[in-house]
Amino acid sequence: MIPDAHGKLEKLTILAYAEADYAGSPIARFEAFVNPAEITLSYEIEYDAAQGAGTTNSRMNFKNMKPGDLSLAVFIDGTGANGRSADVQQEIEKFQTATMYNGDIHRSNYLKVVWGTLQVKRCVLKSASIAYKLFRPDGVPLRAVISAVFTDNSDDQTRVAIAQDHSPDLTHRRIFKAGDRLPALCGEIYGDPRLYLRVAEANGLDDFRRIAPGTEVFFPPLEK
Repeated sequence: MIPDAHGKLEKLTILAYAEADYAGSPIARFEAFVNPAEITLSYEIEYDAAQGAGTTNSRMNFKNMKPGDLSLAVFIDGTGANGRSADVQQEIEKFQTATMYNGDIHRSNYLKVVWGTLQVKRCVLKSASIAYKLFRPDGVPLRAVISAVFTDNSDDQTRVAIAQDHSPDLTHRRIFKAGDRLPALCGEIYGDPRLYLRVAEANGLDDFRRIAPGTEVFFPPLEK
């Protein structure tokens, strides 16, 4: 475990929330007894394979970006070998309380995984396994490793902001500002300013030249 530049050891922390928008204070938290030696981020992109008859290769058409996964393993030591000891079962129960089923909301908690300079990950627990490594003669566990996989759980607004979706096959909404011109916005979004009449029709605009600032205009998926 390496202290930061100020000599303070920062622990990986999992914060649990009951609301999907992560509002309010955490309802539970888990701090790693020993920080993980490795964190794995994995991503999967899904494609539709377009392959003609009699061809040997296929064109991979982008379909979607699946939620990313974060995998880590947390070591809990109750022997005191590293200068301090933990109640192994108590630490495991803290992890389970923070990450697993919450009867008040009838689902698992919404989570944030926070550590150092890593981007705060909004996620939910996908899977977890607990391996007990050492026991006292009376069966009390002295060491354990929690291996967990978390998967992305961004709300739609955050997801779109991160993906920076500007593709014309998606619906866009803009707040009209002073100086904006509908043909110019169509050129920016669709690459074709001539689509302004179809956008005006979709929004029920009688005069596209007189759109009041503050008006919300949506740009539906359109083909050129």
